Amino acid sequence: MATSTEPPLINDKTDDITAAAAAPAEANSGWGARLWGTLIVLCGAMFLDALDNAMVGIAVPPIQSSLDMSTSAVQWVVSSYVLGFGGFLLLGGRMADLLGRRKVLLVAVAVFAAASLVGGLAHDGALVIAARFVMGVSAAFTAPAGLAIIMSTFPEGAQRNRAVSIYTACGAAGFSMGLVFGGVLTEIGWRWTFLLPVPVALGVLFGALALVPRDPARAPGRRKYDVAGALTVTLAMLLLVFTIVQAPEAGWGSARTIGGFAVAAVLVALFVAVEQRTAEPLIRLGLLTNRALVGAALAAAAILGTYMSFQFVGALYMQSLRGWSPLQMALAFLPCGLLIATIAPRAGKLVGRFGPAWMIFAGFVAYTAAYLLFWRIGASSGYVGVILPTMLLIGVAFPFSFTGAYVQATSGVDDSEQGAAAGILQTGYQVGAAVVLAAVTATMAADDGAGTVAERLDSYHAGMYVVTGISALTMLFALVSALRGTVRKRAAAVAER
Repeated sequence: MATSTEPPLINDKTDDITAAAAAPAEANSGWGARLWGTLIVLCGAMFLDALDNAMVGIAVPPIQSSLDMSTSAVQWVVSSYVLGFGGFLLLGGRMADLLGRRKVLLVAVAVFAAASLVGGLAHDGALVIAARFVMGVSAAFTAPAGLAIIMSTFPEGAQRNRAVSIYTACGAAGFSMGLVFGGVLTEIGWRWTFLLPVPVALGVLFGALALVPRDPARAPGRRKYDVAGALTVTLAMLLLVFTIVQAPEAGWGSARTIGGFAVAAVLVALFVAVEQRTAEPLIRLGLLTNRALVGAALAAAAILGTYMSFQFVGALYMQSLRGWSPLQMALAFLPCGLLIATIAPRAGKLVGRFGPAWMIFAGFVAYTAAYLLFWRIGASSGYVGVILPTMLLIGVAFPFSFTGAYVQATSGVDDSEQGAAAGILQTGYQVGAAVVLAAVTATMAADDGAGTVAERLDSYHAGMYVVTGISALTMLFALVSALRGTVRKRAAAVAER
């Protein structure tokens, strides 16, 4: 890891990114039909992940009722996906680099479709949970593979920034439509939230077969695989995410939680030792000294961690306290997704003009303001005056911060390591979501619907204090890093005169 104490939320190559993105307009106008088709297919994979996450999250209560699952069991419908996704991301990213990104994408999408079909037809809660775990593992391979294909297909600068912006917009569209579809389909039957992604996945699969370029030919010779590194890092991530997810129930100071963290730390140490000694490591440790990549991963952890926690609190408030239906809640979140989908395709130009660090900072200014405004929720708060402003600010924050983080994480990384870099970034998102959500739930009083309205509102407010504090802290780190980057840029300009 880098030894400097400077907050690593800025890409040291910001000036290069800005200059490249300021290239003539024709750099963005040369995409042929096949290149557009490739981007659309990869965006479809991103759309699929977001769609599935949003729909199944809304369907959890009907799944519990239909399959007679306990509260502790049904939470694994969501948690098992997070476990599979977060646990296998680093492995998925590196396997995409080693085995071929197109090949990994095709296999993972096919497995995702099969697991989703099994989940939709299952009549046993354990089988639904297992299907969700496999879907999470599949997403851990599709996400870094898809992003790596974009990064290696589109040249660094304006073209890549534009592609990433469109990619982000498709994720937002998938999430927004997933909320609405999830609400509608849950009213019909929860199984449709599993079955709808199947034809979408098949469309992505056949589109990838036809349009995504084949992987470049490998150099002749036997390739060695870092099996020990793969096992240790995957077990470490699985145990880390599992321990975090279970900590609120087991207790943060319990022997199980402390033991889980300790074993995960030992496995990480073993992984580092293995990587230092192997000729062809699973992940080159030098990547973890890349300040831009590490900073983007930390920002990603705060982005998804605070947002998923906000969504958790918001869902409890809207459905448990206010009595809104799943569809009403979905429509309440819809303006956020629509605004993201509108702004995201244009965010690439902003990254080129201001640099990714300033985009991350601007995003967290909007996040922090949004979460502060949500403190005003009460027993009978109006949607337009209280909830809608929060949704609109998040709709601005997402495309700024997501696009900035994606560009910062992968700029300057060699094409041969784009999958690993994407895996590290995505790990930041998933582990951050698990850590922050666990911290938020730990600060909230149990909300089983039995408390008074005032007690439950106090619980929601306590959770939002944690969310807002993490967002504000990240905003300050991002500001410091962005300012230092600006100072370096001006100093370099003066030196050239």
